[in-house]
Amino acid sequence: MKVLVTARIPEQILSLISNEHEVVSNPEDRPMPRSELLEKIVDTEGLLCILQDIIDEELLDRAPKLKMVANIAVGYDNVDVAAATALGIRVSNTPGVLTDATADLAFALILAVARRIVEGDNRTRQGEFKYFAPLLFLGSDVSGKSLGIIGLGNIGKAVARRARGFNMPILYYNRRRIPEAEERELGASYVDVERLLTGSDFVSLHVPLSAETHHLIGKEELARMKPTAFLINASRGPVVDERALVEALKLKRIAGAGLDVYENEPLLTPGLSDLDNVVLLPHTGSATLETRTRMASLAAENLLAGLRGERPPNCLNCD
Repeated sequence: MKVLVTARIPEQILSLISNEHEVVSNPEDRPMPRSELLEKIVDTEGLLCILQDIIDEELLDRAPKLKMVANIAVGYDNVDVAAATALGIRVSNTPGVLTDATADLAFALILAVARRIVEGDNRTRQGEFKYFAPLLFLGSDVSGKSLGIIGLGNIGKAVARRARGFNMPILYYNRRRIPEAEERELGASYVDVERLLTGSDFVSLHVPLSAETHHLIGKEELARMKPTAFLINASRGPVVDERALVEALKLKRIAGAGLDVYENEPLLTPGLSDLDNVVLLPHTGSATLETRTRMASLAAENLLAGLRGERPPNCLNCD
């Protein structure tokens, strides 16, 4: 069958697919242009894609042979799963394999924004480190501060485990309360969102993007946070109202933010990049060699299983 791979992936993973199917792949480290994707999908039976590829009704209508969509991500808000299901097209994702890498990155953002790591690096490179003085370049403690986690799934729990090493009391909100034994293991207390926002020194977001979580953090929520608190987002950009966040950071309504994702990614809301109390990363939550290789491998496993007529290990719509 014909398989379209929209992003450059490790050669050994590409070889696994090409051993069974004819592969057309994107050799560049950039998303495939939409026009090219729409052109090449026409006679494609298997699609290996990334979050930047919008798999909507327009694309699916152009793909009468398509049988399987394997998304290289744990999130799948870029795929119209309902439309694919109606056409008998299976869809899969890559959960689990990026948990630790993303949790590491979220905690790196906590440390970076609290201790002004990026700002300090920039100043040192510019020759502005001339002497030590007790009250210069002060940041905020992390150890012993309270951490609020919104979304205590696999990644949220992994962040909580890292926070225990910093002696951080943990508040969490989740759609469903986790078992008490797990709460004890994590040292986590279940609270509503309002109490979490008012009681946390750091608020870390780990929810999927949905109609329910779109702009989960907006002007009102930011106003409830402590003026000394920091917001961390390594989930999905539209979970935060970025205009409201820029205003809150400018007016020092919160102390700072660490972001790996953006509302209109890769575009930034005007004013965001001008602020020195925010750390901005280019969606690198899972960007380690080991993790991205495992993600591509799992996506390929899902793809090949689907094209063989088997149930993909991580099928989203096989029931």
